[in-house]
Amino acid sequence: MEVNKIDHICIAVKNLEEARKIWEPIFGKSEPDDAYIDEPEKIKVARYMVGEVGFELMESTTPDGDVAKFIEKRGEGVMLVSLNVDNTRESMEELKEKDYPFIGGARPFRDCEFAFIHPKKMNGVLLELIDYKWEELKNKQIADMQNPECKNGAE
Repeated sequence: MEVNKIDHICIAVKNLEEARKIWEPIFGKSEPDDAYIDEPEKIKVARYMVGEVGFELMESTTPDGDVAKFIEKRGEGVMLVSLNVDNTRESMEELKEKDYPFIGGARPFRDCEFAFIHPKKMNGVLLELIDYKWEELKNKQIADMQNPECKNGAE
């Protein structure tokens, strides 16, 4: 398996709007580069691109969601690290042969799939493999670089 890059890092938060107020000044941004609700995963997300790496703030949409359970057990903080791969399923098969335990199977997200390696194998870190290309965010970053005066909502 070859890792292309760190895809994103997820921070579990109790209140997404309050967390945005803390993190956006650090990133020099007035809004996320990508904001979405993932109903199957029971999360509301604000994603910020820091170079080629996504930094995600995640709030649970339900009390029984994985983010809510994580916060209840460990408090707010880094919940997962995601690695970008060419093909999630092929990477899973290769790692399964090397005794890496997965939590469930490959899951759909937009035009790709992702999967989780159990944190007990990864020194307590929930590790995600994802094969998404993020073309829409790359195009936005290129536009921002070509029009620096428009960056961060300034006109």
